[in-house]
Amino acid sequence: MRLLVYSDVHGNLPAFEAVLKDSGTVDGSICLGDLVNYGPWSNECVDLALSLTNTIIIRGNHEDAFLNNTYPGSNGLVQEFFNICVQDFERFNEIEKWGYDYKREDVNFCHTIGGQKIYEDTPVKLDRNWVIGHSHHQFKLENNGYRLFNPGSVGQNRKYINVASYMLYDVGSNQMIFKNVKYNVDVVIEKMKASGYPQKCIGYYSDKQRA
Repeated sequence: MRLLVYSDVHGNLPAFEAVLKDSGTVDGSICLGDLVNYGPWSNECVDLALSLTNTIIIRGNHEDAFLNNTYPGSNGLVQEFFNICVQDFERFNEIEKWGYDYKREDVNFCHTIGGQKIYEDTPVKLDRNWVIGHSHHQFKLENNGYRLFNPGSVGQNRKYINVASYMLYDVGSNQMIFKNVKYNVDVVIEKMKASGYPQKCIGYYSDKQRA
């Protein structure tokens, strides 16, 4: 059995569609949260995720922010993204149903651990096998006899903005396979312009490094 594991789509429909095409035939999928905010297609990304066969969707911190109608952080740029994205969002009933974690075999799936942004060099002592998102970086950690994987971000890769990152989970062999696919980020930028995004939000995408 092969599962698609992905995280942090963040309203980026072209990147999400590129991942679904690139991943090929799978037996199911696990979303690690943050389908919404930043990109201009939060509703559509929720709909597409829900349409997938045998899907598990975990709630992330941006779904919580939408449900609470407030962004709790101090980052002004994220606040501007939130302000424009939440006003057109309509899928509150759907995202409210999602839980915060999922366990399969001996692997624990969640958006992150204890609200942290965990990176490859974060000093964390593992007490079980984890698959998490949240930090938008693709990496693997191993210590204390356990493994932690982050498939990276579909919609907002922090290294190359035009690369969508994800992972395939081969349940039978217990293998986690990192994958990356390019997509046309200019489609996102043009949609943001047409949707009235503030210039600094548009610049966040247009000024990022590309692969």
